[in-house]
Amino acid sequence: MGKFVITTRANGEFQFNLKAGNGQTILTSEGYTTKAACNNGIESVKTNAEDDNRYDRKESSNGKPYFNLKAGNGQIIGSSEMYESVAARENGIESVKKNASDATIDDQTA
Repeated sequence: MGKFVITTRANGEFQFNLKAGNGQTILTSEGYTTKAACNNGIESVKTNAEDDNRYDRKESSNGKPYFNLKAGNGQIIGSSEMYESVAARENGIESVKKNASDATIDDQTA
């Protein structure tokens, strides 16, 4: 089962990582100024993760595939790592779909 891990960035902002059952990070959020906003971001991931239309499949400037998960308003709520292949990126998307809805929250800022 996946989990959302909330941490604090060096600048004091909150962020979350969605980790798969094997501990691998599969989605990383932007920085949030408040923990409440960070928790809202997690809820947005849970709401949007299963909708394939919310995934923006991209390619970085060095040719590596990655994806962004977007909310209904088009705002990016999480980004993936860089993958070695398009197939690996698709596996990452499937992992987010599978893990997000029932993922637990591990708040490491408390």
